[in-house]
Amino acid sequence: MAEDFCQGALQVDGHTIAWNLRVRSTFCVTLSNKGWIGFSRTPHSDAVFSGQISLDGRTFQGELLGFGVQGHNCGYRHRNFWTWAHAYFPRGGTATALEALVYEMPFGLVFRKAVLWHDRQQHIFRDLRETVDRKNMQWNFRCAARDGLRFDASIDGRGPSVHRLPYLKTDCSGSFEVRNNSLASASLMLEHAGGPAERLETATGAVLEMVG
Repeated sequence: MAEDFCQGALQVDGHTIAWNLRVRSTFCVTLSNKGWIGFSRTPHSDAVFSGQISLDGRTFQGELLGFGVQGHNCGYRHRNFWTWAHAYFPRGGTATALEALVYEMPFGLVFRKAVLWHDRQQHIFRDLRETVDRKNMQWNFRCAARDGLRFDASIDGRGPSVHRLPYLKTDCSGSFEVRNNSLASASLMLEHAGGPAERLETATGAVLEMVG
């Protein structure tokens, strides 16, 4: 199990937020590491957070303060589109985490990859068959592995938690809009070869980010 600590404080528009957190996780994932294109890495994919967060003098504290993801996405060449999602499904003793990424590559190619952490095992999928509704922030996709494991995922990023952020292009020629909802909902239907189907759901434990 990996354990990390993070603390800091910010003052923005008359508000003050401070945090002192401990992050514990058992799984990390690198979705993409293409060098000149950039990388997408999540060192704490099935993270649980403990400690405290203070906002304008109000303090929220707990040994299980929250769960989710600590991720790092970076690239220094502008892309016209990408879709990234992370979903965390608490399941008692062990959690299931799903992370998926699709983005534009040079020469008309498209990068597609999903990684599922389930029952303490990693499953990698490279063939995502997807339907995307960018206007309504919804992403549905299906994956299958050679060992017979397959799943249908549905990520719903609608609602008041959607943020629209201007990102500066790497050549400084302008900016483009990134839409992100870190309180998205998600459902996952898992099917094992010769076994029963398993449905996992979360109302607020997913993140969905879209460009294009």
